[in-house]
Amino acid sequence: MHLIDTHTHLYQPAFDGEREAAIQRCMEADVKSLLLPNIDKASIGRVHDMMDKWPELCFGMMGLHPCHVKPGEWRDELQAIEQALHTSGRRYVAIGEIGFDLHWDKTTLDIQHEAFREQVKWAKSLNLPIVIHVREAFEALFEALDALNDDQLTGVVHCFTGDLNQARRILDYGNFYLGIGGVATYKNGGLDAVLPHVPHNRVVLETDSPYLAPVPHRGKRNESAYTRVVAQRVADLWEMPLHEVAEITTQNARGLFNLTSK
Repeated sequence: MHLIDTHTHLYQPAFDGEREAAIQRCMEADVKSLLLPNIDKASIGRVHDMMDKWPELCFGMMGLHPCHVKPGEWRDELQAIEQALHTSGRRYVAIGEIGFDLHWDKTTLDIQHEAFREQVKWAKSLNLPIVIHVREAFEALFEALDALNDDQLTGVVHCFTGDLNQARRILDYGNFYLGIGGVATYKNGGLDAVLPHVPHNRVVLETDSPYLAPVPHRGKRNESAYTRVVAQRVADLWEMPLHEVAEITTQNARGLFNLTSK
């Protein structure tokens, strides 16, 4: 069985000193591919270090997280990330994570839109998918995608926590997937009312580690090995064996992120 964690921040300091052990636990849980979303200029080196140390396991992305889109700083951050995209000599599988977050700061929405548009432009020019973060900001996301979506744009709304109508609207854009993580295991997470009605070929699995650990690990540090826990929850909701969910979601991820070759 081959599971893919399509969104993990395993490069973050939360794993310093334990990264090798966490990766060993991935192998034991059949999680054999890890996708690493960049979040800002400061994390570029950490993502690169993991890509270089585990080249057959770790696939990197480059992007500016909306929580790091700050007045007076964000253009410099974008410039550094764009430079890495074009000069590092590494192959990236996506532009991400990018998007909209109105949970912490609602005053930056205008520049979040600017940063999103710029990074979508990169994705189209490089023929890469986008990995979208959205928190309390679905209307902002839909406004942006209504204007920017075309046959060239593909991507995933990672850590999807919306309702069925929001899920259908995302999928109606044509080339988008839903990233399903630990929230699917939460009693009041709401995804039990969504996942049974979502086409199986539009779902990928993730952890968003070290955040949002699934039950029974909720409240503790999340890690990529728990992709298997998420997969089992999806299997329960889809009423199919775990190995079939693994096969379906792995094929989905390979197709979206072009993981057939490194």
